Amino acid sequence: MHSGPLAQCGPIRQCAYTVRDLDAAVAWWTALGIGPFLAMPKQRMQGYVHRGETVDPELTLAFANSGELQIELILSHDDRPSPFRDALEAGRDGAHHLAWWVEDWKGWERAAANAGWAPVTYGDGGGFASFAYYDLGGPLLAEVMELNDATRWMTDTVRTAHLDWDGTPEPLRNLY
Repeated sequence: MHSGPLAQCGPIRQCAYTVRDLDAAVAWWTALGIGPFLAMPKQRMQGYVHRGETVDPELTLAFANSGELQIELILSHDDRPSPFRDALEAGRDGAHHLAWWVEDWKGWERAAANAGWAPVTYGDGGGFASFAYYDLGGPLLAEVMELNDATRWMTDTVRTAHLDWDGTPEPLRNLY
């Protein structure tokens, strides 16, 4: 497999993991010096289309940085179809996807379509940001997310929290 349109997206920005126990996962990562994790608390995610079906999975998402690389922990709270539920049902806890961030979403969509890539899951997060997950035949999915004012604020907030963190209490905090 060649790199396709991802080669134009720059470096991998995020590694994401599905977890069954968020507190245990945060404890494991923070023991490695990665944290704090900033969480979007349990909520129904709006604007998801998974395998052609409109779904709004209930998730908790927690983010931390290791240098410039963002780590995402994903806890699924329901049985609605999603790429996260698919992985858990297949017994694939842990590494789930790699993510790239792009500012030109329409340009990305054209490049992906020209390469024949069809997303497994896509949406706009209820107007937050466009995103798409692709199954490229490897062990992990590839996600591409729109980098806009809202996502830039989120990524900057997570990165700054990591830079200012001394490993003291509160390894899991609310993002907002």
